[in-house]
Amino acid sequence: MIPILTPEEVAAADAASPEPVHVLIDRAGAAVAHHALDLLGGAYGRRVVVLAGKGNNGADGRAAAARLRRRGVRIDEIDAAACPDVLPRADLVIDAAYGTGFRGEHVAPDPAGSRVLAVDIPSGIDGRTGEERGRALQAERTVTFAALKPGLVLEPGRSRSGTVVVADIGLDVGAPGAAAVEAADVAAWLPSRPATAHKWAASVTVVAGSPAMAGAGHLVAAAAQRAGAGMVRLGSPGLPGDPARPTEAVGIELPAAGWAEAARREAERGHAMVLGPGLGTAPTTQTAILDVVCSVELPMVLDGDGLTALGADAAAVLHTRSGTTVLTPHDGEFERLAGHRPGADRLAAARSLAGELGAIVLLKGPTTVVAAADGAVRVVRDGDARLATAGTGDVLSGVIGALLARGMAPLEAAAAGAWLHARAASIGPPDGLVASDLVDALPEVLGALRS
Repeated sequence: MIPILTPEEVAAADAASPEPVHVLIDRAGAAVAHHALDLLGGAYGRRVVVLAGKGNNGADGRAAAARLRRRGVRIDEIDAAACPDVLPRADLVIDAAYGTGFRGEHVAPDPAGSRVLAVDIPSGIDGRTGEERGRALQAERTVTFAALKPGLVLEPGRSRSGTVVVADIGLDVGAPGAAAVEAADVAAWLPSRPATAHKWAASVTVVAGSPAMAGAGHLVAAAAQRAGAGMVRLGSPGLPGDPARPTEAVGIELPAAGWAEAARREAERGHAMVLGPGLGTAPTTQTAILDVVCSVELPMVLDGDGLTALGADAAAVLHTRSGTTVLTPHDGEFERLAGHRPGADRLAAARSLAGELGAIVLLKGPTTVVAAADGAVRVVRDGDARLATAGTGDVLSGVIGALLARGMAPLEAAAAGAWLHARAASIGPPDGLVASDLVDALPEVLGALRS
């Protein structure tokens, strides 16, 4: 995983470093110069504009400029506080105006068509939230130091930053509470299937879907199967027989009303449960959902109508459970649980709600934030707009349910599920992707990790 530090945490690491500031600045300048030369394809005949502020970020830019001069690059250093509206034409602009601690508003000059390399973060992007304070330059690449920053992984900062490279300048970041998930992490977390495995060794019970939304249950069940569950049993209240369910999923007969007791009995044979997608919001349904939540102690994924049933009573309900609960809200569902929207600082929002509810909170979005009650945060930045289509959340719930059933730790199961979900989308078509395409792509994604 790649550490993620807030601006305050970076400042603390700087202050605690045994190295003098000028040494850290020189190392940062060296990293920026290296990437500038890479983008330029060499030094001969190249011209670079360095937009430098008065703080350490500007000092990093000036240190890079000094190195590039020694390599023969023509350098124009421009003071960020007095820059023209349009920069001189150049082969590259190095944006070192303001860093992650910037709190004002910055209106960047026109780069005149030049490529842009940002130092630490594009100037004007809030290092904590990713918000754009004014107008930032669009970077092709950003060289950041020691760790990622929230502003580099949250939109719109994520898009403004281009390709982000983390350069080691010798800072000790300790054991940060937040980190970005990578493929190697998911591969390490995935449990192996033992030679003695049988179909009941990783069983998922799914209670999802209804006559009006049968597809929700089908997607959850199919995703759980493709994510490695040996047995998936699907119950959709009011859908006896359900001939359209996935062929390999075993049906659970649940009546249209008063189904909580039957669901509770069926859950006893499983290792994890997914509850909520497509069940509906009728009062009797909401009561049944709460009954199951309070009485089933399996690790449980709650999504969709399961989250609606919890609503403002989420803390009181979830604190009665001894089993792990994974909640997967989008912003609207988050508001029902917390009483307010997540706000711009999505890492803090997910962490706060997880602590309040004693649950794993997976806050969906362009960047998925997964938080545990103890404050640990995992960030998945691999998703894109292809996931903005009906049913993809149902697939995510099924994947997480399967990983829990296979014995993965809850925080890792949620983070790995989000990563697998995003990677499955990334190998799909740029337009026209539907949720079932994710299900079909999961074996390929898992196989690539294994290899």
